[in-house]
Amino acid sequence: MIGDIVGKPGRRIVRDGLAGIRRLHKVDVVIANAENAADGSGLLPAHYRLLIDAGVDCITMGDHVFRRRDIYDTLESRDDIIKPANYPASSPGRGSTVITAPNGLPVGVINLQGRVFMKPVDCPFEAVSRELKSMPVGVKVIIVDLHAEATSDMQTMGRYLDGRVSAVLGTHTHVATADEQVFPGGTAFQCDVGMTGPHESILGRRIDRVTETVTTFRPVTFAVASGDVRLNGTLVDVNNDDGKATHIERLLVRRAEVDQWIEGEG
Repeated sequence: MIGDIVGKPGRRIVRDGLAGIRRLHKVDVVIANAENAADGSGLLPAHYRLLIDAGVDCITMGDHVFRRRDIYDTLESRDDIIKPANYPASSPGRGSTVITAPNGLPVGVINLQGRVFMKPVDCPFEAVSRELKSMPVGVKVIIVDLHAEATSDMQTMGRYLDGRVSAVLGTHTHVATADEQVFPGGTAFQCDVGMTGPHESILGRRIDRVTETVTTFRPVTFAVASGDVRLNGTLVDVNNDDGKATHIERLLVRRAEVDQWIEGEG
């Protein structure tokens, strides 16, 4: 699971580094949150295609899912990109999907949005129960991306789903948490898998722009920063037979590492 991809720096490190990550860590399936991929807010069809072509198997979204109208058709027509399942059913897209691993194993993916300190949405607990009931028979490996602000929201969902899904992984805060663990029921959990983009920033945005607005109340454009680009994510090992997680660990790849991989291939 790759954490919030922010702007061009985030897109480029995924494009350039994902093949190396898949090879180095023997990754079968890649899920990425891309709701900030278009200049820091939303996603455009060209960015969707870039990420899929780079090797992302499923894209999840969050509170900026509908920021760019151009993505509506992609949300409706493609089954490898999903919106939060507790958004209105009438809004574009689906809240869950099933993708196929290279060995033919079906993998369910569910996207949810939290409620604490977030825009009003339907109950994520009811939504995830509904999505689990609608999963095809035989899908045992299920990954949940909970896009939420509060750690209490994330922890409650993790405990609620322990033993019912393979992993509950948080996105949205752009800060990787150090609480990765496998719960007693076999569900891997982490409050937030972190941000993929420029870390010399404030949540991926230029420090000077954010600071000016916060200290003066003068509105300025929160342009995406460019320094210290990193890919943050989480690796989860899952038992194919029962869908239980056996291991979880944080992943951090710096831009310099990716450049070394490219140089070595050249």
